[in-house]
Amino acid sequence: MERGMIRGALLAAGVVSGCAAGVTSVAHAAPWQVPIASSYGAPGSLPADPMMTGARQLEAQVGPAAFTAPDFHPGVIRHMVMFRYKPATTDAQRAEVTARFLHLVQDSRRPDGSRFVQSIETGVQDSGEGNDAGLQQAFLVTFKSEGDRNFYVGRPVVTDPAYFDPAHEAFKQFAAPYLAGVVVFDYPVTLVDTAHPTPAPHHRRRS
Repeated sequence: MERGMIRGALLAAGVVSGCAAGVTSVAHAAPWQVPIASSYGAPGSLPADPMMTGARQLEAQVGPAAFTAPDFHPGVIRHMVMFRYKPATTDAQRAEVTARFLHLVQDSRRPDGSRFVQSIETGVQDSGEGNDAGLQQAFLVTFKSEGDRNFYVGRPVVTDPAYFDPAHEAFKQFAAPYLAGVVVFDYPVTLVDTAHPTPAPHHRRRS
């Protein structure tokens, strides 16, 4: 999809409204009405990842309640998801996938009704370096703790439905038919560097 096509399709379909500052609202996609799935793609399509194995072991050690608790390993966690769409996926279908993903910031809730996703942002691939591996769109989801991330991610790490987000699981089922590949990369924010303006040189007055 060309740059800007997803946002244009969203606006044309009426699933988002926006202004110069960006998207301000997304129409409800009713994810609760979609069957639950275990992953974005076909189960067992990739070999077991050592990090996933380690996460399962930790979940087994501490128990699912602690593993998915809001205060489990507090600190900012980024959950990066990158999609490659199937050639047959239309612009309208991509727009619907985007709208439903963005609306998880509202739909993802704990059993007590509280929201735990801090933000979700998205954009289409715009690099000219030739190292995008065919990926076309990225989403960045932010959480306040590993526990919140674990509750959101759910399967295949957390398998008890009482301890994972049904809205996210429903989205996986919806999106899977349109995707040819998915890459997921999570990281705790451990170091941050920001650019600061260089102070103007101090000139001493001549007496």
